[in-house]
Amino acid sequence: MATSPPYPIPPEAPAPGELRRAHWWQRRAIRAAGLVTLLALSGLVILALVREQTGTEGFLVGLGLATVPVPLLVAAFRWLDRVAPGPWRNLLFSFAWGACAAALIAIVANSFAIRWIATATADPSSADTLGATVIAPIVEESAKAAAILLVFLFRRRDFTGLVDGVVIAGVTATGFAFTENILYLGNAFVTDQLSRDSGLASVTAATFFVRVVMSPFAHPLFTVLTGIGFGLAAFAAERHHLRRVLLPLTGLLLAMGMHALWNGSAVFGQYGFFTVYALIMLPSFGLLTWLAIWTRQRELRTIRAELPAYTAAGWLTPPEPFALGSMRARALARDYASYTWGKAAARTVVEYERYATSLAFLRHRGRSGRAGADFVVRERELLERLWERREPARPALAYAARATAPVTPVMLPMPYAGYGAGYGYPGHPGHPGHPAHLQAPYPQAPYGPAPYGQPQPYPAHGHPTYNPYRS
Repeated sequence: MATSPPYPIPPEAPAPGELRRAHWWQRRAIRAAGLVTLLALSGLVILALVREQTGTEGFLVGLGLATVPVPLLVAAFRWLDRVAPGPWRNLLFSFAWGACAAALIAIVANSFAIRWIATATADPSSADTLGATVIAPIVEESAKAAAILLVFLFRRRDFTGLVDGVVIAGVTATGFAFTENILYLGNAFVTDQLSRDSGLASVTAATFFVRVVMSPFAHPLFTVLTGIGFGLAAFAAERHHLRRVLLPLTGLLLAMGMHALWNGSAVFGQYGFFTVYALIMLPSFGLLTWLAIWTRQRELRTIRAELPAYTAAGWLTPPEPFALGSMRARALARDYASYTWGKAAARTVVEYERYATSLAFLRHRGRSGRAGADFVVRERELLERLWERREPARPALAYAARATAPVTPVMLPMPYAGYGAGYGYPGHPGHPGHPAHLQAPYPQAPYGPAPYGQPQPYPAHGHPTYNPYRS
């Protein structure tokens, strides 16, 4: 492994004591406070606007009904992100942006555009149709895409691939659909109050069935196309500037197109809605679901393929790449640590799994020429964090690997004297399971030899010719 310091200072950089202090607006706490304030103000304004249109009673009914699909959708996207889970703050920001900022932008911009078109053309009906099929898709998808762009730019370390784009986009769209459903369901309830309709024949029931039961995935499906564009852009190397711009724009245009087709389905006749739903929406949803699950499995294969390099260098034990590349083994390792040592050990195992996953993805990007200039520093940082958490994680992952390893039938020879030598009979010293091998000394460490189990700052260089920074 490299012996460079974990945080090298470039020759042209000033000494630590000569660094200029950051301006107050550049501090992370100030920017976070400003973002929270912006989202809170947007939430208050959108709350007032929706309540003004639906009334207090309609708002409460719409709020209760619109909450139904939210936990299911968020849980689905969180499940998809379990291989390399992003921080909760990114998901909270995405949901809040969709529910507050994006919804406010959409309501204000759509109302203004429809009013302007109706005044210019003197045809309110055509203005509503044009607003639903053209204006709304452009405004709403652009407003939701802003959240993905912000995470992509300012949380770049957490945005490394297609799954991250899908999750951020899906959660943002879930928040947007939540606010929009409050408005639609609240207005439907007000209509029923005026017409005194109730039960399954009411407008509220019909609206709930269409928006919550039949198509809760509609907004997430549109915006996920934009997220896929950003996810593919994350795969591109930093020098490919054109690709990193065109891919998100292509995804955004596809999202706008599908959104426009969905909103304009009523134009196609009496059965236009059901035709678009059956022939376009459901197949698209199935295809994107398959793509997301396939990408998740591809991430697990990447972990199993990249981590053996660190096993060869002594940073990881042999069972770990297999265990870390299996969701079942990961869960079993956490349960084993919790049962054996307590909740704190289980949390340590979770952190170990997360850092090992980030390490595998970092190495994969490095081998494909997509790693940033801080590759060496980031790799060293992840390795050190793994090394600090190895005590509870290694035995837990070893247990999980043994418990989940596929069973392979093996024909063992009869235990005659001298017969097992050539075939590796378990009782023979040449077999890997013999105590002589299990008690082998710990590999040579850079700071001198150390027996197995004794803490030491860094692991062994068991393969001197191996260079982890070179593919």
